[in-house]
Order: sequence, then C-alpha cells, then structure tokens
Amino acid sequence: MSLAIHQLHKSFGERPVLEDINLQVENGEFVAILGPSGSGKSTLFQLIGGLVLPESGTIELNGEAVNGKKGLIGYMPQTPSLFPWRTVLENVVLAAELKEKPDYQEARRLLQKAGLADYENAYPNELSGGMKQRVSFIRALLSNQDVLCLDEPFSALDEFTKLTMQKWLLSIWEANRKSILFITHSIDEALFLADRVYIFSKRPAHIKAEIKVPFSRPRDENLLETTEFFQLKQQIFKYLKEEISE
Repeated sequence: MSLAIHQLHKSFGERPVLEDINLQVENGEFVAILGPSGSGKSTLFQLIGGLVLPESGTIELNGEAVNGKKGLIGYMPQTPSLFPWRTVLENVVLAAELKEKPDYQEARRLLQKAGLADYENAYPNELSGGMKQRVSFIRALLSNQDVLCLDEPFSALDEFTKLTMQKWLLSIWEANRKSILFITHSIDEALFLADRVYIFSKRPAHIKAEIKVPFSRPRDENLLETTEFFQLKQQIFKYLKEEISE
C-alpha cells in the first residue's frame, strides 16, 4: 500500500508546526525522516494516524483521502508501551484482537523468528529493552496494516543492541515488505535502513531535502565502514547542521 501526503499544513493555535509537507512512501518501500528535535515529526504521525486534523492538505492511502480516519496504519512508538499484566503473546495480538480474531499461529511464528519463542508466556518486566521492542514491532505487524509508522523505536537502546535490532528489523521487513515510514535522529540508522530519506527543517517544518539511498540490499554492518556511506552521511549532516545553526 502506498502513502502520499500533499501540501500538508498543521498549527497548534498560533504556532505553525508543519508547512507544505509533500512526501510519499511507495508500496513496500522503507522511507526515513530526519530532522531537528521538535520539528514536528511525531505530529506528522498523529496526522497520518487520524488523531489530529491538518489545517489544509491531504493524506492518501492508495490514492484515497484518509484525513481524520483512524485504524488504517500500524504504529510503533518510541517506548514499547506493553501492558504489564498481559503476557508477551497476549501483548503481540492486542491490535489484532481489537479488530478481529487474533492469528495465534502467525503470532507464534513471528515470536520464533524474533528469538522470543521461549518467552510467549513471560511478562514485560522479564524482558530486556531490545526484547520489548521486538514485541512492540511484532504487535504492529500483526495489526494487519500495510503501512507502518515507526517513531524512533530504537532510540533508547545501546549502540550494539540498536544495530542488532536494525538488522532484525530489515530481515522482518524484507520478508513481509510492508510500507514503512521511520522517524529517527540518527543519520547512520536512516542510511542503513531506508530506500529514501526526507530531511525536515526546524519548526515550522518543511522538507529541506530528499535523499535517495544508493546502497543495494540486503545490507549488513560492513556498509557503515564504506567511503560511500561516510560521504552521504556528511552530506546529510551539513543539511541538519544548517538547521541547528540558523
């Protein structure tokens, strides 16, 4: 499923947040958003999810306007937001449970692929940070939505765990090919994961640049050490530095 945003404007009172945002995620594409803190990236996800309405502009899924419509995308927040009284298995089927009968067989298959087969009856307080994030992502996958919005899901993890999670995310995405819009503050993470990267300006945010990531797939961590990766990283860093220094 494709996602397209046209001429989107959003303000809160007299404070403009997003200004003339135009972006798209093609079917099965992985797109990242980079930008300064407070530039409105999470507000964009609230708009896509139908939680708030824009002043103007349209949000389209497969060409159909969905402004203000809820329940059409899968969402993974910065924190796992797992219910402590529900087991791992009960947590991952929650989104599907709210809409239809959960597919426990598929849930167990994904838990096994995530290395969590032995934890399906465990509770969140028994899991590490990386394990909780895997549970949260599987829950988003099982929502049966073809567009997933991931809001800095690995920001709280240490660098080694983060890289492990990034590689795991890519392996799951390549098997399922959901359309993903991914917010991050890490240039390395954006370039390692995405097909394209949108760079947001400071607030009120507009799109400062769109970068096509030229690296082939599948990707591995050796990419992070290449000259090509470093040069593209420096280019993006200059865009972001301009926003911070202005």
